[in-house]
Amino acid sequence: MDMSIAAMSVDMHMARAQQDFGVAVLKMAMETDAEMLEETLESVGSLDPTLGNTIDISV
Repeated sequence: MDMSIAAMSVDMHMARAQQDFGVAVLKMAMETDAEMLEETLESVGSLDPTLGNTIDISV
């Protein structure tokens, strides 16, 4: 296990790059999911804007 400092540095930088890439992909996925959720909520809310404003009670 005799690694040179240069080899260890390269390994560390590669690991950091892989971690940064993973975080970036995860952020993109979360943003996409958030946008899809917002669109879904907007489409549901636009079905009937007066929904829930009145209560119809009959005896």
